[in-house]
Amino acid sequence: MEESSLTRLIPRTYALQGLQNIRNRDNLFNQLLGQQKLLQDGLDDQTIEYFLGQLSLMDSNNFRDKAGVGEREGRVFSGLVAQRHFGFSHGIGRSGDIAEVQPKAAGSSILYKLTNKLVSHALQVAGLKTELHSIVFPLATGMTISSALLAMKSIEPRRSKVIWCRIDQKSCLKAISLAGLTPVVVEPVRENNMLVTNIQRIREILLSEEREHILAVVTTTSCFAPRQPDRIDEVAVLCQEFAVFHLVNNAYGLQCPKICKLIDRAHTKGRVDAVVQSTDKNFLVPVGGAILATANPEFLAKVTANYPGRASASPIIDLFITLLSMGVSGYRGLLQQRQQLLPLFQRKLHDFCATNALEILPSPANTISFAISFGSLSSGGKDLSFLGSMLFQRNVSGCRVVVCSPSATKRTKIAGAEFTNWGAHANDYPVSYFTVACAVGMSMSEVDIFLSKLHKTWTKFKKLQSLAAASHPEPEGQTR
Repeated sequence: MEESSLTRLIPRTYALQGLQNIRNRDNLFNQLLGQQKLLQDGLDDQTIEYFLGQLSLMDSNNFRDKAGVGEREGRVFSGLVAQRHFGFSHGIGRSGDIAEVQPKAAGSSILYKLTNKLVSHALQVAGLKTELHSIVFPLATGMTISSALLAMKSIEPRRSKVIWCRIDQKSCLKAISLAGLTPVVVEPVRENNMLVTNIQRIREILLSEEREHILAVVTTTSCFAPRQPDRIDEVAVLCQEFAVFHLVNNAYGLQCPKICKLIDRAHTKGRVDAVVQSTDKNFLVPVGGAILATANPEFLAKVTANYPGRASASPIIDLFITLLSMGVSGYRGLLQQRQQLLPLFQRKLHDFCATNALEILPSPANTISFAISFGSLSSGGKDLSFLGSMLFQRNVSGCRVVVCSPSATKRTKIAGAEFTNWGAHANDYPVSYFTVACAVGMSMSEVDIFLSKLHKTWTKFKKLQSLAAASHPEPEGQTR
């Protein structure tokens, strides 16, 4: 808008004031494009919508007097759908490479490349010191792991097996299978009821005749207690020594300073080819995206070039908006809030356990998830997993009950591999337990509500156990 045009309608003072407000927003936008880093402070929604509106006007589907004669012109039937996507409808990438610029979608291409730059900066804000190149995949964590493994396979096509440090979450195991690879399962070692990486077993496999078939080692940092983050620094040394790829599943590890330091140490000591983390668990956006970070830009180019066709921009738009809303101070504050809440959460869990003669299983390296042993509570009454159902019925979500039996014979088959006591990360874990997490975004009020409901639910659960046990007494002479 020109000042001269506005002053024909309103006094010059008012026109200049209004134009200055627009210029201030334009300056912020130019700063963002120039520095390609998170702004120090988060932006208000109106400013973010202004940015999005400017970018979407650069896409051909929003041109005036357009005449699209191709089969894919970004046409959207529903106005509500168009509004939900802020006018972006071409997606990201081209058929040959997800990271390529689209001629029809200059605005979408800018948004995608800028989001990737902002994410790389956000990883540094979270605590990662290693210089990593990042890309946001419009796929959740498991599918992004598959994409990375397929890129590795294209580099080493004759290798078909992946050493997988057991973590009882199906997505990573299925990601290996989906990539056409065979998992070589490495069971963890139990140390004082902690489950830690079996480094010796990994070395044995890499020294065996099977070595020539090993494409990669897949490790995990964020996991359910009592499993500890894998010793990825030691695994990195082995991967460098034996020249195999190393992929780290860091699903929700960005929120943990210990894990960030561990990832840095692994890069310093040995080989790490890719680190994959979820967007929803780390940045509080809807499910649908993941971040692949690597110190090797050539490997990143290989992954993006392998992606077939274009992709949805929805997860990228969600993350772009969120990062602009947070800024450095907002994201750092979110991480600090969890760190401040953590000792309170632990103390309240200890108080609950002391009151009910229970025990928090040792898990010093895992400061996100906590496991509480059922102790001597009999499973002869109500099944222990019923506790999870009772809590869920009381609007407590996320509690995970793991029932372990040393004499279990039931086998669970996933992606061609068989497991006993699936869910416990080990075939022979000695006690049953339930897990809860102090994750990023959790509030003080949620901690208080959860502990209040846990106390009440546990009391009722014990009564149900006692009643069930009384109605099914054990035969004389037998004890539990």
